[in-house]
Amino acid sequence: MNARSLERLTMTSRIKQALEHNEFALHLQPIFRAEGGDLAGAEALIRWQDPQLGMISPSQFIPLAEELGLITHIDRWVINRSCALLAQWQQDKRWQGRLAINISAAHFCQDGLVKALREAIDRYQIDASQLELEITESSFIQSFSRAKQVLLELKLLGVKIALDDFGTGYSALSYLTKLPIDKLKIDSSFVAKVPDEYGNSEIVSAIVAMAKNLNLTLVAEGVEKPCQHQFLQRLHCDYLQGFLLGKPCSSEEFAKRYSLPQPRTPQIYEC
Repeated sequence: MNARSLERLTMTSRIKQALEHNEFALHLQPIFRAEGGDLAGAEALIRWQDPQLGMISPSQFIPLAEELGLITHIDRWVINRSCALLAQWQQDKRWQGRLAINISAAHFCQDGLVKALREAIDRYQIDASQLELEITESSFIQSFSRAKQVLLELKLLGVKIALDDFGTGYSALSYLTKLPIDKLKIDSSFVAKVPDEYGNSEIVSAIVAMAKNLNLTLVAEGVEKPCQHQFLQRLHCDYLQGFLLGKPCSSEEFAKRYSLPQPRTPQIYEC
């Protein structure tokens, strides 16, 4: 018990230090149009470059940050860095896509998200319509009415809302007609099993049909095989994302690959 307490205290200090010393980095994974294959946007992903341990995967530190109550600080870092990058690319006018940011369920349920996002949009003077927030179904569990209010406030800022990991959560399908959602992202666990596994292809086909009937844009995550790519194209899925098309890379490499201005290191604002 003492060892666990010491570990928590140490990691709390390390995460705070990482924020103060700018040890986090923004990586981007491209998102493409299913028809034509044009670049349509990117998803912002955080990475931790620890001086002693090297690159630490988000799967290692994000759950711990949520447990320690530090996830809001990390989310705000991602929001500020993403808005700074988007501002630079919008000024250049070569960027026509959307930049997606993941918002943790823990942060979504707290006060301050809308304020933090509004301040970042005003600070960097970005066109908010090119900013997309990805939330999970677990964000609605605590209070549906509160979640709906937060989403309405976010929509007033001009941002787009995507429901991430669709099909793996616990929310009712009726939520899709009651919440101001623009996009569904089919979870990679479904995409990984198409078109071979019986039943899974039917589920994905049903999700695509439902999204189109509800006028929701659709993104398929985790596309890693040509057969998956072809299957989703036949279904007329709107956008595709996955290692087959483009792996996550540093924002510098992303800019180089897609002929965008190299990111500048912005002033670090309070997280």
